[in-house]
Amino acid sequence: MNQCLCQNCKIRSAAANYLSLDELDLLGKRSVEVEFEKDEVIFKQDAFSTNIVYLREGLVKLTMRGHNREQILKIVKAPTYMGIPTTLGDKINNYSAIALTDVACCFIDRSTFKDFVETNGKFAYEILTVLSKFELHQFHRCANHIQTQVTGRVAGMLLDFSRNLYQSNHFQLSLTRNDLADLLGTSRETISRILTDFVMDKLIEVKGKDITILNDERLEKINLAG
Repeated sequence: MNQCLCQNCKIRSAAANYLSLDELDLLGKRSVEVEFEKDEVIFKQDAFSTNIVYLREGLVKLTMRGHNREQILKIVKAPTYMGIPTTLGDKINNYSAIALTDVACCFIDRSTFKDFVETNGKFAYEILTVLSKFELHQFHRCANHIQTQVTGRVAGMLLDFSRNLYQSNHFQLSLTRNDLADLLGTSRETISRILTDFVMDKLIEVKGKDITILNDERLEKINLAG
């Protein structure tokens, strides 16, 4: 663990750009940088939380344990904050964060972060924007999940990964087939069958964990048709 050097950080958040030099210095003193390897738990559901987590590098899956099993809520990509609603609103983690790749995080003291929200309006506005985008994304995801057939959901997921998560038509998938099934609320067998169908239809190419999207226009039509 190392103290964060926020004044010189090139990937600090949009909100942190509104902090003064003194505030950035304080933020660095009240934060520590921690690295995690793939599959390590960054924070755990039901554990007491005293920190806001800023994901600096890597991919993370957010999961929540239900009555019968764990459910993947979302895949998040750096740079982004994690745990703001939990830490500021409840103090107990309502979900877990697990590294999908090697990641680097800054753990920010809760009280320091809260002070910035209360005293720096522009900082607070950027944090509110982050939370609003997250909530809207969850609303859209919920509506699509209910109204779209599994084939459309898989097509939409691949396009989302390509355009937003990896920003390339060729990417190495960090999730297992079980993870994909959990994310979309279906079975591993169904995911494997649909991916095989997409390969046969020359929409994608799959080599192990490497996926190449060959026809994003047809995938978009499948996504929209549901």
